[in-house]
Amino acid sequence: MSDPFNSNNKRLIVVGDRVLIEPVDEVKTKVGLFLPQGALDKKQVRGGTVVAKGPGTPLPDPNASDEEPWKTRSSGRYMPMQAEKGDYALFFRASAVDISYDEKDYVIVPEASILLLIREGEEGEVVDDGALY
Repeated sequence: MSDPFNSNNKRLIVVGDRVLIEPVDEVKTKVGLFLPQGALDKKQVRGGTVVAKGPGTPLPDPNASDEEPWKTRSSGRYMPMQAEKGDYALFFRASAVDISYDEKDYVIVPEASILLLIREGEEGEVVDDGALY
């Protein structure tokens, strides 16, 4: 199976703390989450499947002086993101940027605009990655 994001000598690279999502507009998600009617009427939230993500938020070099941080090169370290490829993400519609790539529609969303992620485990159970009890 060929990679749709690496074809025709072109690569689609998601940068920073951005997430590329294939949107799904449904009243009920595949995993059983019902979107509230108020959210659907105002279209404040939208859901979809994460297909790619950036490396995360860049971290400053711990050895750099605070006086002139632009003179030092980035350390290449990033704060990792919670979103993973295949997750179902519910996000704020207003912060999403619609794009089209290879005749498919996607949205690019900053990680801070993602409200929740649904990730299924290997045996079909929903994985708890830091949820509050």
